[in-house]
Amino acid sequence: MMNKKSFSLLVASLAILVVISACGNKSETGNTNTVNTGTVTEAPASNSSSSNAGNAEESTTPDNNAASNAAGDNANEDILIIIDQTEKPIEGNSFDFVVNKRPEGYTLSKMEWKSGNTRIVNTTQEAIKHGGNGDDGFYISGDGQFMGFFYPDELKDQKGDVTFTFVNDAGKELTWTKTITLK
Repeated sequence: MMNKKSFSLLVASLAILVVISACGNKSETGNTNTVNTGTVTEAPASNSSSSNAGNAEESTTPDNNAASNAAGDNANEDILIIIDQTEKPIEGNSFDFVVNKRPEGYTLSKMEWKSGNTRIVNTTQEAIKHGGNGDDGFYISGDGQFMGFFYPDELKDQKGDVTFTFVNDAGKELTWTKTITLK
């Protein structure tokens, strides 16, 4: 009887150990097309607000013309954004993005798409609203699990810049920009 009890406790302990060790591991699965090859710049925060609903494009090459300062190189290591333009026929024209790494103390404040005469800027709050109603522009699902950009047919095949701006409590901004072509 003692052997059965000891064996049962051993098996239970091993099962708990496996579960606990698995909880700390991050899963890095998914279909990603573009990894952190964007350009990061640092700027003081501005209080301008603009809202636009629109479409975005996926970038395949970094924007090397963006201005950067001494902190720009360091900030580039602190931001990791993955853009996925895998076709999703059910959703229409869109790309998904994931902020895998952001600078400590910074939060995503706005997202922007610029191409030709088109400029679409959404704040995080607007993106959350779009996540609920499905409007064009940047969206964030209610629980923050899904983020992306819906765009109309007119923007398809356009090349442009997608920019993500992060801000800290002191108002300091860091931006990540990537040039992509919308598919």
